[in-house]
Amino acid sequence: MTWQNWAGTATADPAQRYWPRSTEEIADAIKDAAAAGLTVRALGSGHSFTPTAATSGAALDLSGWAGVISADANSGLVTVRSGTTIRRLNAALDVLGLAMPNLGDIDAQTIAGAISTGTHGTGARLGGIATAVAALELILADGSVVSCSPQQRPDLFAAAQVGLGALGVISTVTLKCVPAFDLSADERPMPLGEVLERFGEFAASNDHFEFYWFPYGKNALVKRNNRGTELPRMPAWRHFFEYEVMENAAFGALCRTGRAVPALIKPLNKFAAGTLSKRAYSAPSHQVFVTPRRVRFVESEYAVPRESLLDVLGELRAAVPRLADPVMFPVEVRVAAADDIWLSTAYGRGSAYVAIHQYAGLPYQEYFRALESIAAAVGGRPHWGKMHTRDAAQLGELYPRFADFLRVRDEVDPDRRFANSYLEQVLGP
Repeated sequence: MTWQNWAGTATADPAQRYWPRSTEEIADAIKDAAAAGLTVRALGSGHSFTPTAATSGAALDLSGWAGVISADANSGLVTVRSGTTIRRLNAALDVLGLAMPNLGDIDAQTIAGAISTGTHGTGARLGGIATAVAALELILADGSVVSCSPQQRPDLFAAAQVGLGALGVISTVTLKCVPAFDLSADERPMPLGEVLERFGEFAASNDHFEFYWFPYGKNALVKRNNRGTELPRMPAWRHFFEYEVMENAAFGALCRTGRAVPALIKPLNKFAAGTLSKRAYSAPSHQVFVTPRRVRFVESEYAVPRESLLDVLGELRAAVPRLADPVMFPVEVRVAAADDIWLSTAYGRGSAYVAIHQYAGLPYQEYFRALESIAAAVGGRPHWGKMHTRDAAQLGELYPRFADFLRVRDEVDPDRRFANSYLEQVLGP
């Protein structure tokens, strides 16, 4: 059975597939694959645009290994099985009166896949999802089950928080959650020039700040989310209209039209920028963080030093009009606090994230190369789960603890049981 990721950018034909439903079954699958001389990769929900999970060896489908194992409302510590999707996690936490401190805008990923690739949300004082990890349980290449945390095997923990699946198969994740909270969301169009001029102010004065810029329009959609319930709930009909009708059905129709008639892409993109609406409401945090994404696309994203963002965007704005193929999708800009996770894109520096997208089926290579070149000039780090061409030699210069990660990998997987072509590219053979 051929495996394919959500965006259709990666496919694989595993020689063997397993559907483990316990830690013991994961370990047995790894040992069985090793006896057959097969490499092993865990399958999440396929939301990485890179071939992170692809393998011609043994594929472990963890969709049946899901759900909450234990929860302590007082400490906020919640242990979940690695195949649990963020959507299912959010629902379970809501019942417990808990929440994740920060999330991205897609909830289809498994928790293990999200942390392993460095998935993040936005907030200048907050880190990516992996910063909420308090402990991990992994099954290593020899089938042994090990636990790690800042106190127990701290080097393995620092490597495995964003580990690309290169160290072992994560079986459980213990998260440090917070009491459930509401967010007041303010989303409105604003001239791009004003957004860039006030970028530092917006990032500093809001719990969560991001904006979307349509490359051929004058306006950006600015999203500012802050803890509290100062605003009323959005009526269900309005939520459906804004997010399902406008952002999915209508925008999807524009994208299909642009793909059929590329000459219309620029005016359609400009039209989409002109239809942005103002929205202000309160809702439980996970309902504000997550937005339905039903229009398929491909994506590249780079984390750059926050102080370099305006220069990066200036060069990107200059590059877009020179592209041979126009761009249908908006550019997304977010921020994150520095952290100490070895392969986190925010390691050691406050970061801004520039994510570029193209509608599925439209040419994207020249556009993605342009961002990569611009970001590389300021030490930009590619998102591990989004499309890029960086290799181990280049990435080793960008991560101060890269050699330490490789050392831990040599210790726990000397025979490269968990290797694949993508890991050979980014970590070396």
